[in-house]
Amino acid sequence: MNRSRMKSLLSAIAALPVICLFQGGIAGADLRVGTSAVKITPPSGTPMAGYYYERGSEDVIDDLYAKAAVLDDASTKVALVVCDLITLPRQVVLETRQLIEQQTGIPGSHVMLSATHTHTGPALVRDSVRDNLDKGGSDPAGDYTWELPGRIAQAVNEANGRLAAARVSHARQSEDRLSFCRRFWMKDGTVGWNPGKLNPNIIRPVSPIDPEVGVVYFDALDSRPLLTYVNFALHADTTGGKRISADYPGALARRLADCKGPDMMTLFANGACGNLNHLNVNWAGPQTSPAEATRLGTILAAAVLKAYMDLKPVADTTLRVRSELIQLPPAPFSPEDVHEARATLEKKDKARFMEQVKAYKVLDVQKREGKPLDVEVQVITMGNTLAWVSLPGEIFVELGLSIKAASPFSLTCVAELANGSIGYIPNRSAYAEGNYEVVSARCAEGSGERLVQAAVKMLAELKTDAAGK
Repeated sequence: MNRSRMKSLLSAIAALPVICLFQGGIAGADLRVGTSAVKITPPSGTPMAGYYYERGSEDVIDDLYAKAAVLDDASTKVALVVCDLITLPRQVVLETRQLIEQQTGIPGSHVMLSATHTHTGPALVRDSVRDNLDKGGSDPAGDYTWELPGRIAQAVNEANGRLAAARVSHARQSEDRLSFCRRFWMKDGTVGWNPGKLNPNIIRPVSPIDPEVGVVYFDALDSRPLLTYVNFALHADTTGGKRISADYPGALARRLADCKGPDMMTLFANGACGNLNHLNVNWAGPQTSPAEATRLGTILAAAVLKAYMDLKPVADTTLRVRSELIQLPPAPFSPEDVHEARATLEKKDKARFMEQVKAYKVLDVQKREGKPLDVEVQVITMGNTLAWVSLPGEIFVELGLSIKAASPFSLTCVAELANGSIGYIPNRSAYAEGNYEVVSARCAEGSGERLVQAAVKMLAELKTDAAGK
């Protein structure tokens, strides 16, 4: 073909309308994404977390991972990290961020780290009186905890080294048959906590659930799947026993990999589910086993698979980050509470469950000597479409729903147990209702609403920034 004909052909092609092969074509053309998963399965015999008694791990059902995704818009980098752990103590977060910054140059303040809250993972050192109960203060737990920042940083470093051009899209589905409020109004006027299946004294649940399944999907420019970020509010306490497992989030990841291929990583961030779990009190069937975790993960995966059909491209992939350090007042206690707490610990395993819960809370709060609880609320946004919000504990669903309702972004993912944890954070009205989560809460009434206020304020500011771009 001569040069004149070639020039004419190129001019004709340039005049043709662009055909979008991916629901928006070059949406997010400047975005680069890298992923990595590093195994963090503990050695056999490591103390396990989640209950008010000691358990040592005896076997492994499925491995635990620190999963990281690095997002780069050509001027700003952020890292979204999720670990198959019951929690991430603040000190672990700070040390991990420092390592990440040293190894990758990504500012520590641009890293959001959260835990899935699996109850079949290792106990970690939390600087709590309760460390003596579940052996979180033992040498094996200590060794594991201090090695953890290096492993998480490795995942981020590897992800940062794998950055490649990518596209991003989002969708949501609704799944209302997996999560259930575990607090109930009872016929005697009290609020019951996990009152048992088919209990005739139950009137109704105290709180709603959050059925939203938030999905953010990343693929390469050649349509190769890279990452699915899933956000759903449900306690990960399904498997039970003394074998290590990622619980239903692990099953979710395996099911999505069956569909999209083993190279696609699933990041599951637990939503605000401090007062939610998987137990359906109107169903007599048993619900604690590895098989139950697989059932839940499979149903959740089905919701994600349906969401894939509704994916909408994100055109503006500009990343913005903001965070705020907040001081929360500790829960009140009396000298009599301290005396009773010490007496409870002397009873050891003869103490009743709720006595233990209150005792460990009181002694932890007393140890603070009146100092406030320092926590972080972080917001990461992409353009004017996507937002990720971190909250530092087991957050009641009402608080997460409030953030979503007030958010000006198309999809807002709320990640609890993120960037540290201070335990349960109920909404204000729950304090008068009492029972387990309230008795356990180290923070005072109104703390949760302060977190919501901070998150909503930052979301509004970042939306304004995006609009004024």
